[in-house]
Formats: sequence, structure tokens, C-alpha cells
Amino acid sequence: MTERKPTAGAGPAPRSRPALNVPRTGTSAGAREGSRIPSALAASQPLPDDLIEVGYVSAAYGIRGWIKVQPHADDAAALLHARRWWLLTPEPAGTAVAAQAAAAAGPVSLKIAQSREHSGTVVAQAAGVADRNVAEALKGRRVWIRREDFPPAEDNEFYWVDLIGCAVSNEQGEALGTVSGLIDNGAHQILQVAFALPDGKAGERLIPFVDAYLRDVDVAGKRIVVDWGLDY
Repeated sequence: MTERKPTAGAGPAPRSRPALNVPRTGTSAGAREGSRIPSALAASQPLPDDLIEVGYVSAAYGIRGWIKVQPHADDAAALLHARRWWLLTPEPAGTAVAAQAAAAAGPVSLKIAQSREHSGTVVAQAAGVADRNVAEALKGRRVWIRREDFPPAEDNEFYWVDLIGCAVSNEQGEALGTVSGLIDNGAHQILQVAFALPDGKAGERLIPFVDAYLRDVDVAGKRIVVDWGLDY
């Protein structure tokens, strides 16, 4: 039986989309950036419910409007597979200036004409981004794609984002908690399973995501069964 590996195509710390259709995004330079980004690139529809952050724009690439993206994961397959990206500015620091910038720097929706890997990054050409100035204005924005645009996972592989929120129980039917995150220690992945202690405080179990302990992974049913005791 081969080791089951959650693929990190969604990034080492996968997150679901922001709660708002117009997310709380922006930086202190957001208003100035907005003035250099063509209005045609602004997202005209509410953000999809299944957006996942997969990287950020680290720089412009060349002089013809290409952008360079630093993926959150070693495997950039999901980023390369998607033909539509949403670029959101980071959450504001909490100052009044940042909040004002957030309102000015709305989400950008890009149709990707072509993309490829380049020295640990992904470079891409997007429709409507015709010169380096526009590409420079996108620097620092986070790149989000739809979960439905991820390529299918290989057999015995799972996207981290699909494991978050799964209920974990053992073979005796005892509830162990809910997956709140994953850790990659280099050798294998580890489930972070959150549960409530008897005194009501938050507890956490760390369960290796390997065949020695896994009995069933039902992504559709949001359920994982492991060989693990309540007192481990």
C-alpha cells in the first residue's frame, strides 16, 4: 500500500476565500495602484465561493506586461492549470489609511493567455495587461484561483484544502476532532486535529498522514478514519 500524500497545490497554508464579495484588501499604496490598473481588469462579478490563495505577484516580468508569481507550494500545477486568476491585495494593517486604500484597490480578474514555470516561480501573460507599468501595479497582490480549476489529484493524493474541516474519528467510532491544518515535516505530512478539552479549552492532536495510521479518507463526506486512540 503506497503512502497517501496530501498534495500542496493549494499552498502550505491553504485558505478559503474571504467572507465578503468585496474582500477587505489593500495596502497603503492601493489607491495609487488602482489608478494605474485599467478599469477593464476590475472584477465585475461577485467573487466565486471556492477561491483558494495559491501565491502572490512578486514582480513584473519583461516589458510586455507579463507578471511573475511566487507560488505558495512547491507544486504549481493548480496555478498553471487555471485560466482565470483573481488578484486581491493583502488585508490592511488596520489603520485608517489602510482601510481607505482597501476600498480603492478592489479585486482584479485576469484571463490568463499563457503561463509557465520559471526558476521556482510562474510567469504569465494576461489579457489586458499590455505593458510593464500595469504589471508593476499588480506587484504584491495575492493570487487566488477557483478550487474547481485545480487539476485532478492523483490516486492516494489529496489537496490540503480538501482535508481542512474533515471530522476525524478512530476505528472505535470515537470522535478525535476536526482537521484545522497540516504540517509538512519533510518526511511526511501531519494532520492538526483540533478538539475541546474537558475544561473547555482548545486542544490539538498531531496525527501523521501516512498509511500506518490512515484507514479511510472520504473527502466528499468530509470524514477521516484513523488508527489513533483518544489518549495518544
